[in-house]
Amino acid sequence: MEIEIEIHPLEPFLPGNAKLLMLGSFPPQKKRWSMEFYYPNLNNDMWRITGFLFFDNKDYFLNESKKAFCRERIVDFLNEKGIALFDTASAVRRLQDNASDKFLEVVQPTDISLLLRQLPNCKAIVTTGQKATDTLRTQFNIEEPKVGDFSEFVFDNRPMRLYRMPSSSRAYPLALDKKAAAYRIMYQDLQML
Repeated sequence: MEIEIEIHPLEPFLPGNAKLLMLGSFPPQKKRWSMEFYYPNLNNDMWRITGFLFFDNKDYFLNESKKAFCRERIVDFLNEKGIALFDTASAVRRLQDNASDKFLEVVQPTDISLLLRQLPNCKAIVTTGQKATDTLRTQFNIEEPKVGDFSEFVFDNRPMRLYRMPSSSRAYPLALDKKAAAYRIMYQDLQML
């Protein structure tokens, strides 16, 4: 039986003032979504890390019921801070019925150059997991940074950094405060925190 190809269900989120392009691998299955946006799974800690760092409240981006993230609050924050979002894969096959990157086959990588050309103020990319990092590096000649660190590269005569942050997935065995500590360094480097 042929495994279905999934096309990315979201448009790239590209605020005109974006200084940072955050790239995951691919969204989880819709049944795991708590909202129609990036990092929608309540079991993913991206919005908890962000709430903890910027608002000293890991639950800042949860809605009143605490059973979903508040898309509007997240979008307002991203627009204000200049953070763009998409994923390194535009089409995938799920080799198992889950959201694990280990079982994602990238059928069509995203054209990251095309995204960067729409973000003239962008000075850094962050990948939020190994699959995203590996997929990105197929398009650019960038040395792979250690988790929590960055590599420098040039894109269209623009000096850039690639940050490799720990995965925000709960499957990645690192406590929230330790993940947040790595993200804090990146946001401080970029003068966003």
